[in-house]
Amino acid sequence: MHRNRNRNHLQRALIAGAVLAALAGCGGGSKDHANQAHGTQAAVRPALPKKPDGLPGMPPVLDPKDVYAADRANRLSPVVKDFPSRVYVPNTNSNTVSVIDPETYKVIKTIRVGVQPQHVVPSWDMKTLWVNNDRGNSLTPIDPRTGKAGKSVDVHDPYNLYFTPNGKYAIVMASLDRELVFRDAHTMEQRKTEPVECYGVNHADFSPDGRYFIVSCEFSGELLKVDTEKMKVVAHQKLPFRGAMPQDVKISPDGKKFYVADMVADGVWVLDGDKFGKPTLLPTGKGCHGLYVSRDSREMYISNRGEGTISVFDFAQDKLTKKWRLPNGGSPDMGGVSADGKVLWLSGRYNSEVYAIDTRSGKQLARIPVGSGPHGLAVYPQPGRYSLGHTGIFR
Repeated sequence: MHRNRNRNHLQRALIAGAVLAALAGCGGGSKDHANQAHGTQAAVRPALPKKPDGLPGMPPVLDPKDVYAADRANRLSPVVKDFPSRVYVPNTNSNTVSVIDPETYKVIKTIRVGVQPQHVVPSWDMKTLWVNNDRGNSLTPIDPRTGKAGKSVDVHDPYNLYFTPNGKYAIVMASLDRELVFRDAHTMEQRKTEPVECYGVNHADFSPDGRYFIVSCEFSGELLKVDTEKMKVVAHQKLPFRGAMPQDVKISPDGKKFYVADMVADGVWVLDGDKFGKPTLLPTGKGCHGLYVSRDSREMYISNRGEGTISVFDFAQDKLTKKWRLPNGGSPDMGGVSADGKVLWLSGRYNSEVYAIDTRSGKQLARIPVGSGPHGLAVYPQPGRYSLGHTGIFR
């Protein structure tokens, strides 16, 4: 009998122990669930890598899917909305700037500037137009409100001019000096000089976050990738075409591709800027030169200087859809799109003239005589919040 009683006590003790163990296990689980409910769980999952922020001080793009979202038709900023609509044409051989009234298609003024003006460039704050007097080693400011030129600033070899997306620096494309010269965006005082190995730095465009920009080197057929904040070349490559002469550079609306015109390869190189790998060539026409995005970000107008045509590229379809031919030929070069998006303006480099082209039909609206060697004309004002340079790259 004692033996049975002891056996019963032992069984009850074992059962009680099992229950207590089970309760202890459940208690731990209940505590964990409670902690999870209150956000106090001890175990923390590793954080995902943070996507790099944009260039410090840069106004972010309005739409991550379209870097040109601020450039819609007639969306003029308060800074420029009262400026008279004009087309400013630098005449490289005449050392002048012809000023055209786009309503009458007439030259209403001629401004004397320095030797060999190459481009007319809107400043980052959009308040000034800078005439790049390449051989004159100077920049001439024009007030777009009055159309009057100011005192020139000494700047060596300013073939072209860009601005960092945060408005901190101007970037002089010193083509013959083989340098990228970073200057104060307002005073033009020199801040840093970055020597380059290639020949003929001339055109550029920036990544959506402003962290880097791609530069074309005309005379050595190369491309550079430059870290904007460090002001340093971080990569370069030779284009896979004998005698390549890269010209204008533009980024796609979605920011995923860069397009580089090539006047010897007769087409546009398509490049992944982030990877900076081998580009592919899209044939467009003889002497492919300038690239201009439509106001709705759907198309890109491509001037083929060697054959007097303009190719039209559709971004969504990823292909060329049209080709417009100038009547009686011509040499369409650099330019820009009107504020309302209805007219494409291009200089006729070797014909001493400027072309106005209807962007809906491709019809030539006007052919306007100007000085000798017209080059990087600027249509002004244009939509956008700030300028990245050249003849008008706006964000």
